[in-house]
Amino acid sequence: MLPLLACGPARAADPFKNVTCEGTYRQHLQGVCTDEKGSIFWCFTDVLVKTDPEGRVVKKIPVASHHGDLCYYNGKLYVAVNLGQFNNPQGKADSWVYVYRADDLAEVARHKTPEVVYGAGGIAYHDRHFIVIGGLPIGVDENYAYEYDGEFRFIKRHVIKSGYTLMGIQTAAYSGGFWWFGCYGKPQVLLKTDESFRLVGKYTFDCSLGIVGLVDGNFLVARGKYLPGKGHTASVVVAQADPTKGLMIRQSGLTPLRPIK
Repeated sequence: MLPLLACGPARAADPFKNVTCEGTYRQHLQGVCTDEKGSIFWCFTDVLVKTDPEGRVVKKIPVASHHGDLCYYNGKLYVAVNLGQFNNPQGKADSWVYVYRADDLAEVARHKTPEVVYGAGGIAYHDRHFIVIGGLPIGVDENYAYEYDGEFRFIKRHVIKSGYTLMGIQTAAYSGGFWWFGCYGKPQVLLKTDESFRLVGKYTFDCSLGIVGLVDGNFLVARGKYLPGKGHTASVVVAQADPTKGLMIRQSGLTPLRPIK
């Protein structure tokens, strides 16, 4: 089996920084990702949005609810989609991965992922393998990561000994030799595993709305707000790995990231 690595990270030269997505949206943010050209992609449950590095909208399209977390690879966006019930103990999800061209957001494919029985909620990619994560019924004390090859042939269900997390795992990324998983909760939880999905850290840190690994070892982490009478907004902030807290918001995030020499 090929090694599992990161969801297509941004190049070190890309000027990612703390950015607010232009506009307000009826439903909240589910995930973010980037390409190698500076674009940021935002999924607001039933709207898919592409912005420039400053957060200005380049393109947006309506999509089926529930579109979740997403990742970028080789000119395409891959979005975890559930058209059924999340978190149902009888496995009444209808799980898919929808594929869009990154340049114009045109849909190009759909892949059914029935193995994700509690609802596909997020996806990450690296080295020709996809990992899909998603919902979890109350009382199940472990999470699951479902591995697929580049043609979405199912390979294996990996068990993450995390204990119960509210509605499973929402977002996923790989960076620095580790998998990072964002979860809901009060407070929100960040899980960190090694490449074999062995839990190595569980932290109180919110990346349940999106996490992206950058080439220089930093991250983009999503934030969201609801404005009464207007709708949901979203932004990303620059974070860095921390040995005790998992991730920390980088206070210098307003400065564009410098290329690695």
